[in-house]
Amino acid sequence: MRDVIVVGAGPTGMMLASELRLHGVRVCVLEKETEPVGYVRALGLHVRSIELLDQRGLLDRFLALGRQVPVGGFFAGIEKPAPVRLDTAHPYVLGIPQPVTDRLLTERASELGAEIRRGCELVGLSQDGQGVTAELADGTRLRSRWLVGCDGGRSTVRKLLGIGFPGEPSRVETLLGEMAVAAPPETVAAVVAEVRRTQKRFGLGPLGDGVYRVVVPADGVTGDRSVAPTIDEFARQLRAVAGTDFGVHSPRWLSRFGDATRQAEHYRTGRVLLAGDAAHIHPPVGGQGLNLGIQDAVNLGWKLAAEVDGWAPEGLLDSYHTERHPVAADVLENTRAQMVLLSTEPGPRAVRRLLSELMDFEDVHRHLIEKVTAIGVRYDLGAGHELLGRRLRDVRLGRGRLYELMHGGRGLLLDRTGRLSVAGWADRVDHVVDRSAELDLPAVLLRPDGHVAWVGEDQVELLGHLPRWFGAAVG
Repeated sequence: MRDVIVVGAGPTGMMLASELRLHGVRVCVLEKETEPVGYVRALGLHVRSIELLDQRGLLDRFLALGRQVPVGGFFAGIEKPAPVRLDTAHPYVLGIPQPVTDRLLTERASELGAEIRRGCELVGLSQDGQGVTAELADGTRLRSRWLVGCDGGRSTVRKLLGIGFPGEPSRVETLLGEMAVAAPPETVAAVVAEVRRTQKRFGLGPLGDGVYRVVVPADGVTGDRSVAPTIDEFARQLRAVAGTDFGVHSPRWLSRFGDATRQAEHYRTGRVLLAGDAAHIHPPVGGQGLNLGIQDAVNLGWKLAAEVDGWAPEGLLDSYHTERHPVAADVLENTRAQMVLLSTEPGPRAVRRLLSELMDFEDVHRHLIEKVTAIGVRYDLGAGHELLGRRLRDVRLGRGRLYELMHGGRGLLLDRTGRLSVAGWADRVDHVVDRSAELDLPAVLLRPDGHVAWVGEDQVELLGHLPRWFGAAVG
């Protein structure tokens, strides 16, 4: 019997599979599509996702294939210079097409030994006290101790579990696709610049060889967004919004998306959990969706591995919902706000102008950037030091960088006193005695996801916190 079945081979599923394999968990990833998706839905990675890739030793692979863009203009498309004093060693967005991200994460999961099975559609599941049985469309039945649904906004896993998915339906719809454009590049650029002065849900971005990524408001909301629009519909809407259809033709792929916001009532039912879009959907403004899923996976991975390995303290796995549900709820809220700010109506445009003025205050601008990039996330771990519950930025140590010490996905005690010990937890927590000019703390205990679990210098106090996150001492 496998330890974990992951349903869905997108970024969330592959990141989760990799996190589980770091701890030796036997993972099988099921994907109903026979081949990876070739079209580009997401365009980049935000700061917190970049940090997580750095923590796992993967960032160089992504940097080699991406483009670093200063962090600015990502809240409702309000253009501002990148804020100074952003609390990260990676103050940029990494422009990288989702198919590339998918491929790199798939390669990583494969390298670590995850079993990946394509063309396997989940159609049923049942669970008991020992595990989960997954039924596939071809009649095959697979058994595992746990199952995680990372199968997107129309999640089969969520529907089979009967988990409520409350929220708000779409009020506006946007067309998105890749297609050839006959108009000269200079004409496209001039029209786009003019239209985007007032219509932020519009754009044509060149992909090369006369092909563009086209975004344009739809005419109303369809009853079924799984039905792709036609090239004629794109042309009609382009003429309505921009006064020209740019001679669009030969589409590679066409799709539509709405501004619905929904969130699963709970992320766990027995031995089955949800992550990524299966747990939450929202408008793509700010580019937060793919990133939110990757961050879900890193929060869940080590906790589920601890449960599989048998050392998880009581409540550790349930802390996945406790911590991540509020984070997604906040993303739903900020995307709702951004969608209002993208409206062409007079009221929202007045609010947009006012917010633009407020963003000239550095603290306001930085707060919004930290929200969108997720470096402002703080889990409620109780009273204590101001860093408690926050992720710790990468800092330089005497022996290198902090994130270089976190590639194995284990806990880490960074100790400048040299007096502390993790004896009894050495199989789960690394103890590093070192100093950093960038971090004026006696010692800090980091969880495998990089969030601060304790700050202090007293051994007795440390012994009160280690069991909460890393279970009982051994030996």
